[in-house]
Formats: sequence, C-alpha cells, structure tokens
Amino acid sequence: MARPVIGMVGSNMMDLVTYYEDRFPRVGETIFGKDFEIGFGGKGANQAIAVAKLGGEVVVVTAVGDDLFGPLVKENFARYGIDTGFIKTVPGKTSGVAPIFVDPEGRNSIFIIPGANSFLLPEDVWKAREALARSHFILVQLEIPLETVYATIDLAQKLHIPVILNPAPFQPLDWQSIRGVKLFVPNERELEGFAGFPIEGEEDLKRAVATLWDRGIENVLVTLGEKGALLGSGGIFTLFPAYQARTVDTTGAGDAFLGALAYFLAEGKDLPCAVDLACAYAALSTEKRGTQKSFASREEFLEWLKTAQKKSPSLTL
Repeated sequence: MARPVIGMVGSNMMDLVTYYEDRFPRVGETIFGKDFEIGFGGKGANQAIAVAKLGGEVVVVTAVGDDLFGPLVKENFARYGIDTGFIKTVPGKTSGVAPIFVDPEGRNSIFIIPGANSFLLPEDVWKAREALARSHFILVQLEIPLETVYATIDLAQKLHIPVILNPAPFQPLDWQSIRGVKLFVPNERELEGFAGFPIEGEEDLKRAVATLWDRGIENVLVTLGEKGALLGSGGIFTLFPAYQARTVDTTGAGDAFLGALAYFLAEGKDLPCAVDLACAYAALSTEKRGTQKSFASREEFLEWLKTAQKKSPSLTL
C-alpha cells in the first residue's frame, strides 16, 4: 500500500535531561547529579519522529522561537525527512524547553515551558490545509493553545480525516469541540483529572472511562505504563498487556506509543493489532536513554518483536 501519511499539529521542545542517583535536592541544597543530556522533544515532535522512524511520511505544523534552538529543531525534523515548510518561527519568543528529571529506576518528572508553542494559531493550521488533507490520521496534543487544538479537529472533520487526541498535559476541555475525535488517548493521571475522582483500582478505571463516554467520547484508550493499555469502546473494555523490556528510561514512551499507533492504523492494521504493536514499540523505547533517539526504526522494531514477550496481565476485566 501507499506510504502512510500522518499529520501532526502540536508542540516541539528541547529536552534538558538530568539523571540522578538518589533523590532531588531539598530547598536550598546542592547535590551532585549523575548525568545530563540535551535532546529534541515535545510531545508533538516526538510522535512525529516515531512515525518517521517507522517509515511514515509526516506533515508537521508547529512553532519555534527565534533563539538558537529554533534552527536546530528544524534541522532535526529535516534529518528524518520531514518537510519544515509549516514550522512557524515566532519573533521575540524562545523555543519550548522541557527540564526532565530521571530517577535510578528510569521514572521521570517533567516541567514544560511552552515558549513559541503558545503562539501556534488556528490560522497556521489552515495555511497547512492542503498538505494535511493528504493525511490518513492527524495527531494532536495539548502543549499548544486549545483554540488551535479545536481548530485542528474542526478542519480534520471537514477533510474527513480521523483525529487521535492525546490530552496531555491535562487541561479542562470543551467536550463539544472534541466530540469528533476518533481516539482519545490519556494516561491514567490525565484520566483522573477528566473524571474528577482518584483511580485506585480496576472499577475506578472503568468508571472513569465511562464518564468520557457520557460526554460523547466514543473511543477511549488509556495508557497505563508498565500495565499496558486499556481500550474502552462501545461499552466494552479490552486490556492490552505491556511487553517486557530492560527499562532504563521511560521518557517519551507515551509518545512512542502514540506515533506507532497512528502509523500502524494508517498502514491498515485494525485497532486491536495497532494498539498491541504500539505497546511493544513503547516498551522497546524504554531500553535506551533519551526520547527521540530511543525510538527504533521499523527494521529494529520488527527484529526485536520476534523474541519479545508480554508481561502477565495486571488487570482482570
């Protein structure tokens, strides 16, 4: 079949990653960290690079500042064969940055400073209309203004293109404006925010998904980290166990999942197959440090998949 084409309207960041041995410093305290890296990130950019590494074509609509990071971000996209024609440069603004802190178990905590991402406007999406019209799916996240997210969903509906919305980081949403999304993909913490109550077990998880059904969101796919993913659709729940991996850094694993999900759906896989493959691709990404550089090529992924094993399900539905 034709090469999958994915539209990505969203963010990019420069990742400033600190690895530490034991703990965060207390207020007023200075301690030694283990290591530090600078890399390319941002939820939108990460998802786009995952698609490109798997072999897909990506139409990117994003914004950078007129600082030293802006040209580097454009060069990074170009390195993966992604057209930079719809990357907006915002005068007088910095590019987005994300300080990331990774503990010895590979778990991360992240701040984001959106910078130029906050100036990606609906008009920028409409300027890319003809290019986006070629997409099999469009990926959107919440590191850009909500008005731009809603405009993207509206345009996609007019173009009859399914949207995968990753509602991260959490923000209250206008549910009427996002009813047309094909897949709504929060993680467990984001789902708690939308549901309005803590999720402490399987029944809470299912009840939280049901609150989104009541708001008109038909297909909810919850990423659960080391527990895998849960699909809630048509009143039915399906659990997808995670894959075993030699985890060193979970940074970007959720974005690896989203990019792979969009790619395999665009390639023609059915939803259960695409979710399962996305779980595997995300697991593999945790075996290397960093974000985009931890994402595997299609060939590397398929080779790893030959011997990959799933974890025992931690939920019983």
